[in-house]
Amino acid sequence: MFCGKTEELIRRVRRAIIARQTVKVFKPQLDDRYGIQNITSHTGQSVAAIPVASSEDILALADGGATVVAIDEAQFFDVGLIEVVRRLVDERSLRVILAGLDTDFRGEPFGPMPQLLSIAEEVIKLHAICVVCGEEASRTQRLVDGKPAAYDDPTILVGAQESYEARCRQHHEVRPALS
Repeated sequence: MFCGKTEELIRRVRRAIIARQTVKVFKPQLDDRYGIQNITSHTGQSVAAIPVASSEDILALADGGATVVAIDEAQFFDVGLIEVVRRLVDERSLRVILAGLDTDFRGEPFGPMPQLLSIAEEVIKLHAICVVCGEEASRTQRLVDGKPAAYDDPTILVGAQESYEARCRQHHEVRPALS
């Protein structure tokens, strides 16, 4: 988190629009942090988006002349997103742009991201700045009452600065499972 993934997605969407391409932007319905009908970066940049409940919805709604499909918070989708992306690219010849976290708060692969990364034509891995030491941060630190979350806490918890911090590997902590 806090490395500019959504900003980069918005930048690419805007460039496609300038190039007169038809773009459809999707986001998971559960991500309502900055509004339902848009994706918004932590710095306030925004673009209109279609909230969907599942990856299959993207396939159905991507019809209608789109040449580019952009999907934010891809880690929150079901594994069906992998096949949806393949079909959009292979059968419909669309350009698909994804943004998402590759690891969860535990530092483990997140949702469909590992497979999506392996089939991508291009991967850009952005890093935030560790709030502890100032080095590159590759981890998302979840906090509960100001302390690191436990390993068995729910994987998905939509939040921003109140719940998460960017951390480097050295300063990333996960408390042992409570059970």
